[in-house]
Amino acid sequence: MKLRTHRLIQIASLATAAALLLSGCALLPSGKLARVRDPEPGPEIRPHAPPEYDILVAHDHQARGNLDDALAAFERALEKDPDSAYIHRKLAMSLIRAGRPAESLEHAERALEIDPDDPRTRVFVGQLYRMQRNVAAAELALLDEASGEPINREAGALLYQVYMEADRADRAIELAHWLVDVVDDPVYGYAALAKAYELAGQFDEADASLRQALEIDPDNLQVYSQLARSARERGGVGAEKAIYAEILELHPHHHETMIRLADVQLGENDTEGALQTLREIEANYPNDMRSVVRLGFLYYETENFPESASRFETFLAAEPGDDEVRFFLGIVRRRMGEDAAAIEVFSSIPEGSEHSAEAHTQLAVLFERKEDFARALEEIEKAVAAKPTRPRELYYATLRAKAGDFDGAVAYLEGLLLKNPDDDELLFNLGVVFSEAKRTQEALEYMERAIEQNPNNASALNYVGYTWAERGDNLDQAEDYIVRALDLRPDDGFIIDSLGWVYYMRARPLFETGRKEEAKKYLDRALKELLRAQELTGGDPVVSEHLGDTYLLLDQKDRALENYREAVELTPREGEQPDLLDKLEALQREIE
Repeated sequence: MKLRTHRLIQIASLATAAALLLSGCALLPSGKLARVRDPEPGPEIRPHAPPEYDILVAHDHQARGNLDDALAAFERALEKDPDSAYIHRKLAMSLIRAGRPAESLEHAERALEIDPDDPRTRVFVGQLYRMQRNVAAAELALLDEASGEPINREAGALLYQVYMEADRADRAIELAHWLVDVVDDPVYGYAALAKAYELAGQFDEADASLRQALEIDPDNLQVYSQLARSARERGGVGAEKAIYAEILELHPHHHETMIRLADVQLGENDTEGALQTLREIEANYPNDMRSVVRLGFLYYETENFPESASRFETFLAAEPGDDEVRFFLGIVRRRMGEDAAAIEVFSSIPEGSEHSAEAHTQLAVLFERKEDFARALEEIEKAVAAKPTRPRELYYATLRAKAGDFDGAVAYLEGLLLKNPDDDELLFNLGVVFSEAKRTQEALEYMERAIEQNPNNASALNYVGYTWAERGDNLDQAEDYIVRALDLRPDDGFIIDSLGWVYYMRARPLFETGRKEEAKKYLDRALKELLRAQELTGGDPVVSEHLGDTYLLLDQKDRALENYREAVELTPREGEQPDLLDKLEALQREIE
């Protein structure tokens, strides 16, 4: 039986009584409240109370978040009144909250059977069928049998979702047209219609529907956002940007729109456009630290390091615990040549940070550049301890050798080699350590062992080939090795320099024996490769010296002098170019 109107007064009275009972209070005859002496609440289960009492107890438990107790109370009410559509529906709603959909549907269907005309029950049953993706059953619950239309607007909106989720674009379009006519806000209806057209692949119709919505509400940002999203999903970057331009014309400096516009510009590598948009966001929303740091990274990519550093510092003032941005600030300072500032930044990254190992590695590089090898070694040891990697282990060995512990460096690498005897990278690095100690023959032996293990070790091939060329030995095999290395790394300027130097060394004995025409062919090839090496390396003192030597052999003394001077300005590496200054001074005396 249904709840009866004539019992409302009784229900209200029971509500007060139930609330007082559950809170441990009672009514005095005067109507005043008094605490129950017994601290335990009175009996909650009252077999002889009407079902309305149990319903009120259930509601009280729901308000307190006691779902299991609420379910038990609804079940007690249902035992007292098993034909109440209301109780079946309330129990079904509680069961769905408890994650028991099958039982919920059972009670919801029973409620609908008892009262088939209750729109609340029909909509709730439709929601349960939607969860089951049962389109036919949802239609039976939500459509009027006589007219074939939804029983109300709520049912129509729900059935629209059912059709959309079932990829029934045709039915969703029909229902969206119905919604346009019946809902209070037709903009909602047109937005729903646009989504249905998109599902059907009718994108022009979708855009037209959204434009109809904008005729009703020209400033509706949600509709504009839907237009932009639709363009983005179709890959229409130009159309998406045009929509953002429309929005910004109506709502200048609209924050979310500018953020999305920056995303589009970055996605299509429109660096200048993204910079302009992010600067505008920064000017109008200075507290938007996400955009500030994005601007910092974009300036970094364009190598505008002062502006990048400024944005990172602004961000860190607001977010001092962000170690990733702090790390990149250190990188920027290093790229700016501000080594002291970079050291300060990297040193401020705390131990245990995910960036601490890389910060110690960067510190090692900076101290090595200052030729403070002991401090560099200390930093790389911390990096290896925090996060050991092969490059860090190899760098550690190199720094040990530079710090004067040659035997320790060799022993460390040999220890690693014992575990991996076929590791060509370890063999190559052992060769490097011996090379820096001027023990060239032993370096060559390790390099050739590396090539035996890996014939594609381009660095070892280049080292051996260049070393032979420097000595004037095995020039045919030196050229072969360097060409093989270049096949593996065709744009490596230093390998190209090695090839140019092989050609120079082939030409020199020919000149000395008077075979100048043959020599010039090699020198032309040397010049071609060395100029390319100069371009690819961006300027290197050894490459410039090689160019000077080549021009000098071609008797182009002015150009030779120019390249020698350039080599000196590029700060030659100690011990690598011992004759450079003598060549420069001798040629200056000869020309001047």
